[in-house]
Amino acid sequence: MAEVIKNRYEFTILFDVENGNPNGDPDAGNMPRIDPETGYGIVTDVCLKRKIRNCVETMCEDKEGYKIYIKDGVPLNESDNTAYIAFGTDEKKIKELKKDDPEIDKKICQFMCNNFFDIRTFGAVMTTFVKAALNCGQVRGPVQLGFARSIDPIVTQEVTITRVAITTKKDAENKSTEMGRKYIVPYALYRVDGYISANLARKVTGFSEDDLALLWQAIINMFEYDHSAARGNMAVRELIVFKHATELGNAPAYKLFDTVSVKRKEGVIAARSYSDYEVEVAENKLPEGVSCVRMI
Repeated sequence: MAEVIKNRYEFTILFDVENGNPNGDPDAGNMPRIDPETGYGIVTDVCLKRKIRNCVETMCEDKEGYKIYIKDGVPLNESDNTAYIAFGTDEKKIKELKKDDPEIDKKICQFMCNNFFDIRTFGAVMTTFVKAALNCGQVRGPVQLGFARSIDPIVTQEVTITRVAITTKKDAENKSTEMGRKYIVPYALYRVDGYISANLARKVTGFSEDDLALLWQAIINMFEYDHSAARGNMAVRELIVFKHATELGNAPAYKLFDTVSVKRKEGVIAARSYSDYEVEVAENKLPEGVSCVRMI
């Protein structure tokens, strides 16, 4: 079994979108999410975790220990039930099993951590058997992401389109095309910061060095295996990783994130490519006991 990580990490991801919608808001007609007070674009942590999960699933294809818990088309309690089956029990036999083995709650929770990569990484609430005396527990994962925010305010553009795919036969008798629309961001560069707790990895989920290496690869490639017309051209441009020398860390996270500077180049009025920005990491200002690696 791979060794559990022993160092705390923080990381910064820079990704961009060109002529696409990085994260539509269903409460606003699927327009790109935006901070109404400042005009800065937003991409939720849930959206980014979905991309990472999809990437891991593509790379590992249900390899033992690397299944995905929150997965399209698979009910949560179907995944939960794999733990019940593994311990030879069901909802009717649970109470008896708990009397014989007081530690069964922890064992089932650990089974889920061992078998599902995203539980081991992000954690999960596995209480779908709410009426049963036993469930798979709640796990706080060692890897956490914030919301991504664009470096500059974004402009949302509504594009009108026509389509020849007519919805009904009756409509097809009267017209040959239908009107439609889609929302795009001409260009935007986003930044999101993340955290990895070695302490939680050791105490709770067993997140390992192999898991960490896979996570970096999934972050770098999270848009490469998930292209769509709606999202336009999206790519991870930078993955900046800060590694602490100890489990609990050697400096506050904000001091590390403050060393990363992203700004438009002088003379650029409206950015339309990644080359319109300057990205710098002030490694000379890093606190003692913290190292930095730019993985892209």
